[in-house]
Amino acid sequence: MNASRVEAAPGGTSATPSGPLVRFAQRLSKLKPRSRFAASFGFGALASLAMPPLGAAPVLLVSFPGLIWLMAGVRTFWGAFGAGWAFTFGFLLLGLYWVPVSMLVDPAFYWMIPFTAAGLPAGMALYHGLALAVWWRLPFSGVGRVIAFAVFWSVAEWLRGHLLTGFPWHLIGYAWVDWLPVIQSVSLIGIYGLSLLTVLAASLPAAWITPWGRSLPGLGAWLIGLAVIAGLSIWGGFRLSTASNDVVPDVHLRLVQPNIEQQDKMNPDLWPDNFRLLLGLSVDPGTDAEASPPSHIIWPETALPYLVEQDENARRALASIAPAGGTVITGVPRRIGDGDDQRFFNGMIAVDDDASIVATYDKHHLVPFGEYMPFSDWLPLRAIAGRRFDYSFGPGPQTLAVPGLPPFSPMICYEVIFPGNVVDADDRPQWLLNITNDAWFGRTAGPHQHFAIARVRAVEEGLPLVRVAGTGISGVTDAYGQIRAYIGIEERGVLDVELPVALPATTYAGIGDMGYITIAIVLLAVAAATSTGRRQKFDQSPSN
Repeated sequence: MNASRVEAAPGGTSATPSGPLVRFAQRLSKLKPRSRFAASFGFGALASLAMPPLGAAPVLLVSFPGLIWLMAGVRTFWGAFGAGWAFTFGFLLLGLYWVPVSMLVDPAFYWMIPFTAAGLPAGMALYHGLALAVWWRLPFSGVGRVIAFAVFWSVAEWLRGHLLTGFPWHLIGYAWVDWLPVIQSVSLIGIYGLSLLTVLAASLPAAWITPWGRSLPGLGAWLIGLAVIAGLSIWGGFRLSTASNDVVPDVHLRLVQPNIEQQDKMNPDLWPDNFRLLLGLSVDPGTDAEASPPSHIIWPETALPYLVEQDENARRALASIAPAGGTVITGVPRRIGDGDDQRFFNGMIAVDDDASIVATYDKHHLVPFGEYMPFSDWLPLRAIAGRRFDYSFGPGPQTLAVPGLPPFSPMICYEVIFPGNVVDADDRPQWLLNITNDAWFGRTAGPHQHFAIARVRAVEEGLPLVRVAGTGISGVTDAYGQIRAYIGIEERGVLDVELPVALPATTYAGIGDMGYITIAIVLLAVAAATSTGRRQKFDQSPSN
């Protein structure tokens, strides 16, 4: 059969392609398997430019239609899987390039750099490869096919964020983090819901411009998709217009960012010097002469990388800088038990001016291979971060009560990336505290992405966020995700800040991902209703 003949698609497309975009879509559809695989990878890498810190969201209007046009020429299930996997691999490979930087801290792990650089994105891309292969196999057509594409992509994101401990990093919705009116929608539908609507709006040009010609229904659907994003932006702008600068009275926080390199932080010979540096910064007069004296001082994750609870001198040193009636909150390792029964935790403690520990918290969502070794019975390797023991899991999200502070939800580092799992739903806090150590990742995109993700948690929950990092980024945002104060990467200093007030519980705080799930089901029903029951494809010579 002639490879140049095209099958007329239902829904208003013409039988003869015309126009440069239509011809471009046709050429993509006719690519051979190897070229399709490479093009899919390229479109995925392009999509990564939409994410923080670049935030070039309009590139999604090219990358997602490009993938759909490529997949119009696929002839087998595994060909569809390969295209979807290659796109996502390119997307994650570029977006997560900073992950193997942590291996540079310890020369013993240099040999693992290629595996972490490619293995993580390759594994995470399996979700999308399988989801898009299933989408390709189902009999959606016309506008419905593109709508279904967005749903299946978002389902893969949701699965990636939940299965095998989850890794919900680099979700498409984060492309809007600096577009504050749009990001307000996560207070209703969460980041997964925003990702779904973003992929839908970005993909619908492929329902208007197809390898079979132009489609008026597709154009109409795309305009509706853009109208949805515009509507979210208008609603978000109105929400932002009601924001105030109100702060919690009598709460003055000092955030300490010591900017100690990871190698120096791990060196026991330098621990006394590092401790003195933290103590000095905590009592420094600061640069703002009008700032109120701090009522509480906050240090980053594992600011003191040893067992402070068993070290009376260290506790007394902390008490010496604790404000009267206030506390020093710091990340430390914690040990419970003795001998064979002892367990270690990546923890947080609050020490008052009497050297008493008035609150503790243990991290519950640990980093696989970094803080514990999965399948350790079969993989007797020490954790990638260089520890010779695994941390134990804490009990889960909790609300801490510390004298002089509104109740807060503590999160250590990685825990802040999990939507819907950052507060105790039965004991709503008044703010979020995220202490972290991003020094592992140097001056890369990683700390920027981490801070962006944390800001979205604030909007989802309607709670202000305080973030204290070892080498950056530290800062405070209000419950709308607006940055109130900020210390950049590899800067040493302190922030003297007031605590923004909390908002009433958001819709998302009440229903979690049910909003996203409802939208996904409705869109899938619309996709089925607008399809004819036969899949659009290019009639070409047999290939993958």
